[in-house]
Amino acid sequence: MDFLAILMIAFLYACHYPPAQEGKNKNLPNILFIAIDDLKPAAGCYGDSVAITPHMDKLAEAGITFMRNYCQQAVCAPSRASLLTGRYPDQLQVWDLQTLIREKNPGIITLPQYFRMFGYLTASTGKIFDPRSLEGSWGGPHDSASWSVDYISSGELNTYNPETGPPDYFYAGEEARNKISLLQDEARRNGKLTPGAIREYVQQFYFPAVECVDVPFDAYVDGAIAKHGLHLMDSLAGTGSPFFLAVGFNRPHLPFAAPKKYWDLYKRNKFSLAQFQNPAQDSPPIAYHNSGEIRSGYTGIPAEGRLPDPLQRELIHGYYAAVTFIDDLIGMLLEELDVLGIRDHTIIVLWGDHGWHLGDHGLWCKHSNFEQATRSPLIMLDPDQRVKGGKHDGPTEFTDIAPTLCELTGIPIPDYFEGLSLKPLFDDPGQKLRTTALSQYPRHGIDYMGYSIRTERYRYTKWIEKNTGKTTERELYDYQVDPLETTSFIHHEEYTATLHYLDSILTQRIQNPSTRVTQDSKFVN
Repeated sequence: MDFLAILMIAFLYACHYPPAQEGKNKNLPNILFIAIDDLKPAAGCYGDSVAITPHMDKLAEAGITFMRNYCQQAVCAPSRASLLTGRYPDQLQVWDLQTLIREKNPGIITLPQYFRMFGYLTASTGKIFDPRSLEGSWGGPHDSASWSVDYISSGELNTYNPETGPPDYFYAGEEARNKISLLQDEARRNGKLTPGAIREYVQQFYFPAVECVDVPFDAYVDGAIAKHGLHLMDSLAGTGSPFFLAVGFNRPHLPFAAPKKYWDLYKRNKFSLAQFQNPAQDSPPIAYHNSGEIRSGYTGIPAEGRLPDPLQRELIHGYYAAVTFIDDLIGMLLEELDVLGIRDHTIIVLWGDHGWHLGDHGLWCKHSNFEQATRSPLIMLDPDQRVKGGKHDGPTEFTDIAPTLCELTGIPIPDYFEGLSLKPLFDDPGQKLRTTALSQYPRHGIDYMGYSIRTERYRYTKWIEKNTGKTTERELYDYQVDPLETTSFIHHEEYTATLHYLDSILTQRIQNPSTRVTQDSKFVN
């Protein structure tokens, strides 16, 4: 569908369901929409025996966990843009951290905006969209068309601990604050006068990848976001109207900063390092990156080579401490649903925007088409679902969230929400729904695009040169025999038929990423 058609649909919907409808349709269920930055499936409900995540696990016991859910591009802005519009990165033309969604897509209707048209009061706090893909960037309105309630940026929240105030950048410890203050003064003396220039100067000398200090939860931005989320929930629930409340947490994104009590729940020597820290045999160099986000963004990280084992364990420890910190904040939100007496009338969606490498293949952060970067947690709860605690093992995508919420609430699914409704799985999680999940990642700007499909058993990826349309590299992984992706089976004769089949499916999905109408009936196992 072209964007002239989308503009016409937007006009027609606006005529029939204008913003003045907000607050009506009082019988519709509420939606609590929880986003977690850089969260891989590091939770007990996903089989992670190390993670301490009682609140996510309890949610999973009452709802449904999508065990093989995948993001559409493993980096913040494109992943969130895709999820929040129900469209694919190639359709949006949002593949980076700079492109503005609405500049590229005039008339686009976002998921919360669509629900707003149907009478929902919509509000958000924290990181829902990536602000860099919106007008106004970090301090802006966070896409005002999507929200009934004015958005307040994290820096402007009044919910920080009154004794500590907000952190300096991401750091709440006294030692960090003192060092940062000295460096900021030094930066100004050296002619660095804008906030961005001052931060860049500080980052050269002191920007640790972890912080473990004994501070209250609301000394960090995520604590303040949780408290503001509670205030919004109380206010929205008090109207008696259906609401769509989005709460976006920043951790476990780098730096891994969390109160000491969460670090103390883990023993560092109990963490295992990634078993396979090399490139996969017969895999192309273009599949990899130099983990630049952590190497160039944080002090104390070697610029090249394998990270020393003690540093790896410290980073893994920090990641899990941050995950448990966020799990506690999620528990606060879920408990408030009970306090307000609205849990039985609230749909809950919990998602992490993409996965995260913790040393596998020698990689850290995201930015790849490998399993650890693309596999992303998705847990949903519908108060009316018959099967509680179900787990679905087939592939699903973040594009599926928008049509699922429409069908769960009884709102019509518009043509421009491209995914499949997952509603049938809430009552029968064992049925087959999708054949493949589609992900992609660009290299060298967008000169090359790596497209990847995941079935229950395989991942097939091919790299296409933009200017020529030529396939330059291919990868094939078989998780039944090689769960760590140690070998690309692209040249193995016994995989020829499988490769041909997967290539035909991927070619179709590149041409038309939607599976809403063209879902392949075969299933590769």
